Amino acid sequence: MNFTRAIVRPPGRNFADGLTSAGDGAPDFALAVQQHQQYCAALGRCGLELTRLEPDSRFPDGTFVEDAAIVTARGAILTRPGAPTRAGEVVSIGTALRAFFPDLASIEAPGSVDGGDVCEADGHFFIGLSARTNEAGARQLQTHLTGFGYSASFLDIRASRTLLHLKTGIAYVGDGTWVVAAAIAHELQSVGLNTMRDVISVAPREGYAANCVRVNECVLVPAGYPVIAAALAARGLNPVPLAMTEFKKMDGGLSCLSLRF
Repeated sequence: MNFTRAIVRPPGRNFADGLTSAGDGAPDFALAVQQHQQYCAALGRCGLELTRLEPDSRFPDGTFVEDAAIVTARGAILTRPGAPTRAGEVVSIGTALRAFFPDLASIEAPGSVDGGDVCEADGHFFIGLSARTNEAGARQLQTHLTGFGYSASFLDIRASRTLLHLKTGIAYVGDGTWVVAAAIAHELQSVGLNTMRDVISVAPREGYAANCVRVNECVLVPAGYPVIAAALAARGLNPVPLAMTEFKKMDGGLSCLSLRF
């Protein structure tokens, strides 16, 4: 899918009050803002026009806009985040999306879905069952996606101690190529992903880099992980390293920071 637009929201001053289990200390707010600006600039260089939302101090995790919606070429779905403190984020995301998708679907109680648990690959959507996305939500999402003409299946990562979201450990970068954290390899085998054309296995020391994102002709990757960057370049892809240290402290990755469509 060729992206032309993205929705983003910079971190607010209370960014450090958000949810995290990383144990890396509090983020530096000024540096987080700088890194977010660099991220937005990279999206612009990739050809995307940005809708920039204002920070919302009610929701310190609100910069991670990807969790609030699933956006496809055929329609968009508002999620119902699994963390109660994030539920209100959906309202402003819905307002922004209706400018492009007037008829939004939504996940309803008792279902819960975080967008970070949804990985699309050539029209098929893998939905991660996790601490944030439950079976009721996953089934609702599957119904919406099949209604749009896509296929969808589930991938249970609830037993994983290292994966907050499915896309914490997996990224599809196009042309049959996957970037996969070693921690999730056995789950992928259960659904046949090990038969895909090319899998770049991410060693634990570079595990954070498994959350990379293909944006048109580039692959945005966290800076400081040279093995993954080299593996992407060797396959003719164009890795674009971006500093993500402050977002890593808050359990966030590159895909989390935008809704791309």
